[in-house]
Amino acid sequence: MDPCIVTPEQHPLDLDFLNHKFDSAHPKSILTWCLDNIPEGLVQSTAFGASGMVILDFLYQDLNPEPAIPVLFLDTLHHFPETLQLAEDAKAHYDLDLHIFRPQGIDSRTAFAEKYGDQLWEHDIEQFHQLTKVEPLQQGLHTLNVTSWITGRRRDQASSRAKMPIFELDLQGRLKINPLANWTYKAVWSYLVSHQVLYNPLYDQGYASIGDEPLTTTTKTGEEERAGRWRGTARVECGMHV
Repeated sequence: MDPCIVTPEQHPLDLDFLNHKFDSAHPKSILTWCLDNIPEGLVQSTAFGASGMVILDFLYQDLNPEPAIPVLFLDTLHHFPETLQLAEDAKAHYDLDLHIFRPQGIDSRTAFAEKYGDQLWEHDIEQFHQLTKVEPLQQGLHTLNVTSWITGRRRDQASSRAKMPIFELDLQGRLKINPLANWTYKAVWSYLVSHQVLYNPLYDQGYASIGDEPLTTTTKTGEEERAGRWRGTARVECGMHV
């Protein structure tokens, strides 16, 4: 059996029941349930966006799990410098058990371009995301022996996420938890501001959603939150969550 596959015995959960029970629950209640009912293999996956920082604050400012829940971060080698600095600042502020995964065998944007060509994202966006996000994510989930992972996705972020459940299974059978699914962009920022949570300064420069530097632009008033991602294309996801 593929070691990346999680067997049903590891997640004998009634997802319909859980989703009904927690669909309107506060994210902290969802996270508390996870800490109480998932004894091992639980991680948080984050790119240190606004929603991810809310979850970090719930977990490490309020709930304080022991032992700490590992935090999985994908360094695509194409992040904004501000994103990488926030990752370091958050690690220090919350004393995170941070695990960073990159494209295999490559440690810089220059080395990536030397191996795969300049601006691969313009020539083959599928391969670019496969190399920088999909494969490193699978490596991280396998290396950390993950059975369940927490994301910061929300239903109001994009039409592709409108019907996203709180609890679901990924393609390998791991439990994927979306505790902020029923929160809004406004609710996220209300929490960040009122609790003085760290956040990426690029948000103050007109970015509503922050991904890789070459593929992210500012957004205009009235545009969807993720309109600045893959500007000019029909793309709405990088492939990590599909």
